[in-house]
Amino acid sequence: MRVLLVGSGGREHALATAIARSPLLDTLFAAPGNPGMAACARCVPIAADDIAGLVEFARKEKIDLVVPGPEVSLVAGLTDACQKAGIACAGPSQAAAALEGSKAFTKEVADAAGIPTARWQRFDASSSKEAAKAYVREQGAPIVIKADGLAAGKGVVVAQSVDEALEAIDRLGLPLVIEECLVGREVSLFAFCADDKASLIGAARDHKRVGDGDTGPNTGGMGAICPPPDFDRAAQEAALDLTVRPMLAEMVRRGTPFRGVIFAGLMLTEEGPKLIEYNVRFGDPEAQALLIRLESDLLPALKALAEGTLSEDSIRFSDKPSISLVLAAKGYPDAPVKGGVISGLDRTEQLPGVSVFHAGTKQDGDRLLANGGRVLTICATGPTAAKARSRAYEAAATIQWDDKMLRSDIGL
Repeated sequence: MRVLLVGSGGREHALATAIARSPLLDTLFAAPGNPGMAACARCVPIAADDIAGLVEFARKEKIDLVVPGPEVSLVAGLTDACQKAGIACAGPSQAAAALEGSKAFTKEVADAAGIPTARWQRFDASSSKEAAKAYVREQGAPIVIKADGLAAGKGVVVAQSVDEALEAIDRLGLPLVIEECLVGREVSLFAFCADDKASLIGAARDHKRVGDGDTGPNTGGMGAICPPPDFDRAAQEAALDLTVRPMLAEMVRRGTPFRGVIFAGLMLTEEGPKLIEYNVRFGDPEAQALLIRLESDLLPALKALAEGTLSEDSIRFSDKPSISLVLAAKGYPDAPVKGGVISGLDRTEQLPGVSVFHAGTKQDGDRLLANGGRVLTICATGPTAAKARSRAYEAAATIQWDDKMLRSDIGL
């Protein structure tokens, strides 16, 4: 098979590594890819949101399967454009991708499907910021303010005071979703879905805040553990029945069936799991922690997604715990410092049970430079969660550049 993988982050590097192991693969292209992905894929300079460019390349290169990584491609209609051109694409349609593209749409679907979620209210151009602020004053804090659109994981503010919520309304602007603050422990649940069928991939726990102790602003994610110790396989299957399968049935009922990876962000509350959000692709850095445990061939499962022929036992993972650590640049998420020369990767890649995935890196001759907010993801597995964690932090210590930053408490 000739495969085009779309994206350039750590998630896509992990996907590329898994796809490259498939005996079904002839050639793997990555658009635009990154220096790490260049070891297993041919990188082509096409942006993830250049839908016309991606489809034209796929047509010219006789691509058998397009694998979208980031949400921006899906919300922009990559799957629809591929289907129109007769090219298989392992992702949801633009209409189904609204599950991530619009927080309000997610809430409407959840309510219609009877999925437990937080109380909510939408404010858009037909209302006003003042109406949103009045609602916040009425509800009190803590309260959650969400931009109703894509924000790369940075459009959610869990306001601990009314003043913080009012400031978030001013900063994020309309449209907004304002919702009840759920109390519990957060988990990320992943499944392959095709129409009314769902195959559990697994679960992880992401650490969103930039600082130790879950302090500072939200980010795209600073690390993840897999599986969460308080969310075993039976609990994951039960949550799939509660929060994913009813959504799939509702999407079929609406005439916009979902095919692709679903990522359900859940809060484990005293009343049981409640839906926080859906994402229509693998998480980052959860994908890295999940895929390092992959034991089966990923490519047939991705092909089945595109064809709608998914079986519910299409993928197999190791039972070993895993962890992912994001090495970021100081100043992330607001103004990351770029240009630092990265060293030590040759030593890191020799360590047992460790994989390194590139994200914000840039090749400059024989030098590898930090070129983004989240620069590298270190992943490790082990016989125990503690061993996986110690391996990951040992590996992280071997990699250096000016302005490197990471959390010290992932997995504690």
